[in-house]
Amino acid sequence: MDQNPSSSRMVVDRKTIEKNRRNEMKALYNKLNSLIPPQSRPRDMVSLPDQLQGATNYIKMQEAKLEKMKQKKNCLVWSKGGPNNLPNIDVRVMGSDLQVVLITGLNSQFMFTQIIRLLHEQGAQVVDASFSVHNDTVFHTIHSQIGDQFEQNHAAARISERLQKFAYDCI
Repeated sequence: MDQNPSSSRMVVDRKTIEKNRRNEMKALYNKLNSLIPPQSRPRDMVSLPDQLQGATNYIKMQEAKLEKMKQKKNCLVWSKGGPNNLPNIDVRVMGSDLQVVLITGLNSQFMFTQIIRLLHEQGAQVVDASFSVHNDTVFHTIHSQIGDQFEQNHAAARISERLQKFAYDCI
């Protein structure tokens, strides 16, 4: 058989391209692996998919730590005003309605947004939210509704517990 020189060159080019791609991928995997601390990496030889899963888990863990540190920073910035600025949360259940009264200092806007987010995560529908300011104190009132009657007592207790835990984690 007579081979066409241009066809032979295309095969060689494809092989070279594929070899370069594999080398580049290997270098990228090695770089990724070098960014993960040794204590987070298994010591034995691990398959590539397991290495990638480990790196993914490590990144997610770092993201969670970062979020927690941001919240802690917000709490520290907020509480810088002293013990008189501690948050006060009062949760009242009236049938399917849930009223949250939050009393904070002036620089605690993050608490209000976190509480709205927490209510939403717990399945409560925020109907109305208002605030008033007196001196250095902000009074937030949030009205929300909880699902069906069967869920109300359980949801109210769960939401109240989560709100209290959130407020006192910031202290």
